Amino acid sequence: MERLQKVIAYAGVASRRKAEALILEGKVKVNGKVVKELGTKVSTSDTIEVNGVKLEKEDKVYFLLYKPRGVISAVTDDKGRKTVTDLFKKHVTERIFPVGRLDYDTSGLLLLTNDGEFAYQMTHPKFKIDKTYIARVKGVPTIEGLKKLQRGIKLEDGKTAPAKVSMTSFDEKAGKAICEITIHEGRNRQVRRMFEAIGTPVVKLKRERFAFLDLGGLVPGEYRQLTKHEVKLLRVLADTGKID
Repeated sequence: MERLQKVIAYAGVASRRKAEALILEGKVKVNGKVVKELGTKVSTSDTIEVNGVKLEKEDKVYFLLYKPRGVISAVTDDKGRKTVTDLFKKHVTERIFPVGRLDYDTSGLLLLTNDGEFAYQMTHPKFKIDKTYIARVKGVPTIEGLKKLQRGIKLEDGKTAPAKVSMTSFDEKAGKAICEITIHEGRNRQVRRMFEAIGTPVVKLKRERFAFLDLGGLVPGEYRQLTKHEVKLLRVLADTGKID
């Protein structure tokens, strides 16, 4: 079950905020009845109409993108910057959206889909789906600094969950290091803020893995469709916390 305004937004009809306004104005029907409650939840079997036009049910699609730096993890951008969905427009007709986000200056593995339930499972912290990043940082983290990240570190929006962190290389003379970090949360600019909190700000950041998925030879801007088996395994991982 999904909130009605969320389903309308995912269908590409309007933004979430505009969808809420349409509901309050009585312009949305569910199974032939006008609905004005924002908390209304609907299922895939419900028939939804917006301004008298029925929402068409698309086949569910799932993509893995190697997001380049300098691209927005969004469907649209009010500043006219390139978005991740722009990379698909010539070949994908479904109204897809990014699963979570990667910052403008962060590259790497990003999933896109038109399946709201799947996106929720992949992004909500309670499902504990691991995301692994390679961070090039300014300065060399101390052992105690890395331990703080591993235990969870206090940020302005609360303490982070424990992370898996290791320093793969460093150059004391040049004052730089490369670290690998795995987290299952997805707060705004979280990895960058975590390293900044221990005094080694991120210079360059790339997401290498999402659960068991990796970039598999793709170059920035390239993408591939997930296999049915990969989608099934991701769902099992979210439901059970493990895959055999």
